[in-house]
Amino acid sequence: MTAAEVLRRLDGRGLTLAVAESLTGGLLAAELTAVPGASRTFRGSVTAYATELKHVLLGVDAELLAARGAVDPQVALEMAEGVRSRLEADWGVATTGVAGPAPQDGKPVGTVYVAVAGPEGSAVEPLRLEGGRSEIRAASVDAALALLERTLTVGVTTPNTGVRAKDREEDGGKGCLQP
Repeated sequence: MTAAEVLRRLDGRGLTLAVAESLTGGLLAAELTAVPGASRTFRGSVTAYATELKHVLLGVDAELLAARGAVDPQVALEMAEGVRSRLEADWGVATTGVAGPAPQDGKPVGTVYVAVAGPEGSAVEPLRLEGGRSEIRAASVDAALALLERTLTVGVTTPNTGVRAKDREEDGGKGCLQP
């Protein structure tokens, strides 16, 4: 799924999008804004590369960051929810992970989480990517767009089970897939 297709689908439904990025450092926002007419749908982005900015700018729980570090599925979800709320968008998408060259917070290079948050709930997808820094970052952008596209098509699901996670009481409506 390309950025143009995702934006066209959102625009057709009258929905807006915001993104929160860490390891991708603005690549996802750049991909989206390269599409002519993106301003009809794309609200903006926050590149919170430093861990503390995930808390300050996006509202990620500081205790969560201290306990698990920035490369964590719950952090990805809170980033997506935070950017959605702060930029007043219908959908939020987030990326966090380790692009290399060295491990971070005990997580190996290629560990990535992409997340979406929207009116039907939230979902996160864990990834184990291979390649150099550039390849991991580019694949993370592709995975984030693909997760959003799947979510818009079939709703919020946990990728390995296909279980719909729309506002389920037992998981707070998060649909979080824990690795």
